[in-house]
Amino acid sequence: MPERLTDMLMDTWTPLVILWITVLPSIYMAPMNQSQVLPSGSSSGLKRLTEEQRVLNRSKRGWVWNQMFVLEEFSGPEPILVGRLHTDLDPGSSKIKYILSGDGAGTIFVINDKTGDIHAMKRLDREEKAEYTLTAQAVDRDTNQPLEPPSEFIIKVQDINDNPPEFVDGPYHATVPEMSVVGTFVTKVTATDADDPVYGNSAKLVYSILEGQPYFSIEPHTAIIKTALPNMDREAKEEYFVVIQAKDMGGHMGGLSGTTTVTITLTDVNDNPPKFAQSLYHFSVMEDVALGEPIGRVKANDLDTGENAKSSYDIIEGDGMDLFEITTDAQTQDGIIRVRKPLDFETKKSYTLKVEAANIHIDPRFISGGPFKDTATVKIVVEDADEPPVFSSPTYLLEVHENAAINSVIGQVTAHDPDVSSSPIRFSIDRHTDLERQFNINAEDGKITLATPLDRETNMWHNITIVATETRNHSQVSRVPVVIKVLDVNDNAPEFASEHEAFLCENGKPGQVIQIVSAVDKDDPKNGHYFLYSLLPEMVNNPNFTIKKNEDNTLSILAKHSGFSRQKQEVYLLPIIISDSGNPPMSSTSTLTIRVCGCSSDGIVQSCNVEAYVLPIGLSMGALIAILACIILLLVIVVLFVTLRRHKNEPLIIKDDEDVRENIIRYDDEGGGEEDTEAFDIATLQNPDGINGFLPRKDIKPDLQFMPR
Repeated sequence: MPERLTDMLMDTWTPLVILWITVLPSIYMAPMNQSQVLPSGSSSGLKRLTEEQRVLNRSKRGWVWNQMFVLEEFSGPEPILVGRLHTDLDPGSSKIKYILSGDGAGTIFVINDKTGDIHAMKRLDREEKAEYTLTAQAVDRDTNQPLEPPSEFIIKVQDINDNPPEFVDGPYHATVPEMSVVGTFVTKVTATDADDPVYGNSAKLVYSILEGQPYFSIEPHTAIIKTALPNMDREAKEEYFVVIQAKDMGGHMGGLSGTTTVTITLTDVNDNPPKFAQSLYHFSVMEDVALGEPIGRVKANDLDTGENAKSSYDIIEGDGMDLFEITTDAQTQDGIIRVRKPLDFETKKSYTLKVEAANIHIDPRFISGGPFKDTATVKIVVEDADEPPVFSSPTYLLEVHENAAINSVIGQVTAHDPDVSSSPIRFSIDRHTDLERQFNINAEDGKITLATPLDRETNMWHNITIVATETRNHSQVSRVPVVIKVLDVNDNAPEFASEHEAFLCENGKPGQVIQIVSAVDKDDPKNGHYFLYSLLPEMVNNPNFTIKKNEDNTLSILAKHSGFSRQKQEVYLLPIIISDSGNPPMSSTSTLTIRVCGCSSDGIVQSCNVEAYVLPIGLSMGALIAILACIILLLVIVVLFVTLRRHKNEPLIIKDDEDVRENIIRYDDEGGGEEDTEAFDIATLQNPDGINGFLPRKDIKPDLQFMPR
């Protein structure tokens, strides 16, 4: 084979130098597209140095190598011969030296510098490194001078099937709805093979199911898992364990394989209706149960889960549809029956209801399977309870006149025991609502009587609470509000709305309105107030004033003449009789005070006192008060001035007789007793500073002197 390759090169080109390669027979089994020798028209020729001619001739190389091959994982007792380098410059005298450099040169690949043989020293793995780039060169062994330019070539590690497929993402978990049709997509798995996908079938994978049939299938080349059986029911079996195999070499004998597991879970669909655990339920309830209280639970089981198992409950038939209601417990999906209206054992002792449970979410695909609902019967028995008394009315409104007599009957309340035993009832007043004890009640018949007089003008409404208690069981108590309205009686006389004082101008005209007065009445007649005004009989022919009734129920006071004078009469008193229209009518006399005043020309009151006449013309009362205040201020100033002058004339030196201070003088002489009156000078004790002729002054602060201890 090497000789044939050499003949082909010699027949094609006649170069000065030829470099050829010898490789192992197994390497020549490489594919034809990976040629061992390729022509090159651009590379430089090899150089040859002969003894006769020292001139370095450069010629064009006719053939150069491009790549070599070596099988991976190849091992033996000796290094593997990859190929051989040779040049015609070598006459066999061993003057040529072959040099190898590049990836793995000297460690993985070693060249025999004499023969040019290249050996692989280690076991190679294509998955670690697929190819090596090396450079070969022929040099003179003695001088190390290059005989030709370096040439680059590649050694490729040829793949063998030494890696099994691997499922990097396994194990897998997938879901698929139950009751799915055949061929429904479930999931897709992926295996990888580290071998060369280009060379041979080492990385060509085929998938198959080892476990999981006949429920599921897998596409051999795409690894898509699909359902293989129709109508798989989650309620029968929810989870499936599937084993998937990936085999290389296209699935043929001798290929390597890897496996993974896929856990497939069937998800729920609403394919099951709710079903009551029993067809008949019995419950009992006391008649006095509070509204909204649960009295029992019913349960409709659903084999589905989640939203598909949710049901709603409803009462569709029965004689207590308005008295009971049913709701759904969101946590347990139970139907809770509650009392909607009060129950009465004496009226009806049992009820029969028909309840229905229906799925909330219905899958249209399974609607043909039947109605997704179920019904059950519920019997409810009402039990008797000791109930409190019941009043004939929830509230009472009574009316009484304010002049009603003591112990007169205002009204009556009634109550009864609703129980079969029918206990007698006793009535009482809750005194917290009648603190003044204005009312009483008969404990036997419930008649309310008046205990104290009532006054509508003081309090028109009274609110009391009546208590009914069973005589056999005092814990059974009921209460009812009673509103008592006090009706009006004409027992108050009308009177002036306020204390009126009228002012009459001296320059007034006859018929002039002096004052308009109004009246009030504490009573409240049905048709409103209507007052009658009149003068006292002896004042009917009053020469000074007259009265006139207005349409708005008020009274106008008019002057009969002019020329009123304050000096003649300053004040006039006018008694007026005010009567109402009640039955019987009530009246009172009110006196109007009319004061004569001095007015300006336009009728504005200026002064109403007689003393104004004695004042100087043009001098008002305010001016007189101002003058008086000034006089008083001047007097105060004079008094202060005199006081200050007196204070200045006082002496500044303190006299001996004015000094009342006590001074203590310490001396070492022994006293002579009571008879010794000349041992010391008393004046010195009174004023020690006076010894030296120094007298303290009142107008300066004295210096403090401290005696040594």
